[in-house]
Amino acid sequence: MQTLFTVCVMSGVSRQLALFLCGCYVVALGVHAKEPRVASHHEAEHYMAAVYEHRSILTPDPLALMNRKQALELMNQNLDIYEQQVMIAAQKGIQIIVFPEDGIHGFNFTRTSVYPFLDFMPSPRLVRWNPCMEPHRFNDTEVLQRLSCMAIKGNMFLVANLGTKQPCHHNDPGCPNDGRYQFNTNVVFSNNGTLVDRYRKHNLYFEAAFDAPLEVDLIIFDTPFAGKFGIFTCFDILFFEPAIRLLQDPEVKHVVYPTAWMNQLPLLAAIQIQRAFSIAFGINFLAANIHHPTLGMTGSGIHSPRKSFWHHDMEDSRGHLIIAQVAKNPLGLIGTENATGKMDPSHSKFLELLAGDPYCEKDAQEVHCDRATKWNINAPPTFHSEMMYDNFTLVPVWGKEGYLRVCANGLCCHLLYQRPALSKELYALGVFDGLHTVHGTYYVQACALVKCGGLGFDTCGQEITEATGRFAFHLWGNFSTSYIFPLLLTSGMTLETPDQFGWESDYSFLRKRGLSSGLVTAALYGRLYERD
Repeated sequence: MQTLFTVCVMSGVSRQLALFLCGCYVVALGVHAKEPRVASHHEAEHYMAAVYEHRSILTPDPLALMNRKQALELMNQNLDIYEQQVMIAAQKGIQIIVFPEDGIHGFNFTRTSVYPFLDFMPSPRLVRWNPCMEPHRFNDTEVLQRLSCMAIKGNMFLVANLGTKQPCHHNDPGCPNDGRYQFNTNVVFSNNGTLVDRYRKHNLYFEAAFDAPLEVDLIIFDTPFAGKFGIFTCFDILFFEPAIRLLQDPEVKHVVYPTAWMNQLPLLAAIQIQRAFSIAFGINFLAANIHHPTLGMTGSGIHSPRKSFWHHDMEDSRGHLIIAQVAKNPLGLIGTENATGKMDPSHSKFLELLAGDPYCEKDAQEVHCDRATKWNINAPPTFHSEMMYDNFTLVPVWGKEGYLRVCANGLCCHLLYQRPALSKELYALGVFDGLHTVHGTYYVQACALVKCGGLGFDTCGQEITEATGRFAFHLWGNFSTSYIFPLLLTSGMTLETPDQFGWESDYSFLRKRGLSSGLVTAALYGRLYERD
């Protein structure tokens, strides 16, 4: 089933009446037809969500020391924009809105220079508090008060990110020398302005201004319109705590995700990993990124396993509101129970390859695998190239069809492919099985079919966004982790939905036919959390 993605984007705040007339565009994947309007009797099965990709107003010098009044003047400029977006969203019946990480205060502070930007944060588990209705209950809570009032004014749940502070005593072994904890904090307000909960970021990304909490916050909040939501922030998405542990609760079918993500192709663009997370866990994923294209920061979306509403724009400098109707019970992709060889010749060939010897050879017409054959002596050459700062082992993808295999350490990646036409581009199949050590340390297993930056082997792994080569493919590998994220990105930073993703005979696999545009990346990105 091909899917039609409708991506609705609101630019700026001056087009309230034109929310779905101007600033909406359609990306049709394989078909060109309008999606049917959901009938009214189905509305009870959906909720209305919004995420705002915010171009934040930043302090000119984050290292300079300000007083609280100056910090509030800057933060209120960002909060003014938030409030405008809330009112636009309210006109469309939005029930929950998500704002990005660092959107109110900015980034690149020192521990001292961020201090005037921090609100005092009481624990919602210990104190029931409505900052809008009880503004004088705690000092230094002006940002929380404004957010609480916005939630009331818009009559919606509101998720935002801010810096918070919490005094501590020196007899606390974790207490910093300055006598306070400073946290990168997400807050959740209900539609009546009550502070529902807060999440303090655990996996900090080179954030010297903030502390990680001594214990991981595992925050699940309940809503009257869609049940349980999980929450975490940015870099957390790559780690077991808290992201994966939250989803061990089967009732958590939705995640809200403030982020300030710098895109890194070919495997970790913002919308790419957001969508992969949604597919991998069969959940709805509401992701709000910051918008600073000069820093490579863009890419937000409301993602479900079978459909995404997303925005990625490296040209426009304005913020963007994304609105979507979201199923309360998201449907997953077609699993292996529907993978019958009789119905799909390519999947039948995939199963044949799995059943036979892993050493196979191909000629121009057909793939031959049996227990007597050995690897074709004329197989493409293996080479190495840096991708995402990791040393990948690759083989070039030549010809209109074929079967390829490439291995590193214990991981072998396999590709069965057909191409309707050859393009003047170099593609390669790459494998990596090892510890990633740049911009974070974590263990990765990856099988990736990527378009190279040029025609030379050394260009494979470069960041590119445009491609013309189209593929029908099966990609699979003998991963030693069950945590696999399916990445599928096509030309122009377009997301497409895999036909199938799952497991077969201890192999994780990804299948797709009928790409609507040239392939940039098709990958299985595995995480071995226990080897970090």
